[in-house]
Amino acid sequence: MPKNKVQEVVFTGMMVLVMVYAMICYNIALSIGGMENRVFLMALGELPVMAVLAFVLDFFLVGKLAKRKAMQMVNPEKENPFHLVLAISVVSVLWMCPLMSLAATILFQHAGRQIIAVWLQTTALNFPMALCWQLFFAGPLVRFLFRQGMKCAVKLRKNA
Repeated sequence: MPKNKVQEVVFTGMMVLVMVYAMICYNIALSIGGMENRVFLMALGELPVMAVLAFVLDFFLVGKLAKRKAMQMVNPEKENPFHLVLAISVVSVLWMCPLMSLAATILFQHAGRQIIAVWLQTTALNFPMALCWQLFFAGPLVRFLFRQGMKCAVKLRKNA
């Protein structure tokens, strides 16, 4: 896990890219009736806007709220420290999914007067995918890559 602001920026950026790209692919697949190879390219069009928005939300608001709430739920000194990681992940999804679903509804779904209904439906469809993707794929992958990157950075510093 990040130990300073620079590491926090890097970690958040990595997590945002993995989560946002996957969720955009998922939503495009839902809207066109299934997964197709073209979805991966189509998702790149939405990625810059959604990734910047997700980074800002997570880095400046949700990440802090999630850590604070997770610390109320889990005591890492008495429990397995990984429980804190899981709690942060779950609370992050609880906040980010509705917020990012609202942004996607406004920016890409042309909901018109049905904005509340479309947002609620989008959130309901996105939540199980976002939670599973975070807990089983994105979280473990990003934490592994981040740890490996930090090990490489330490070796480079020692060799410099």
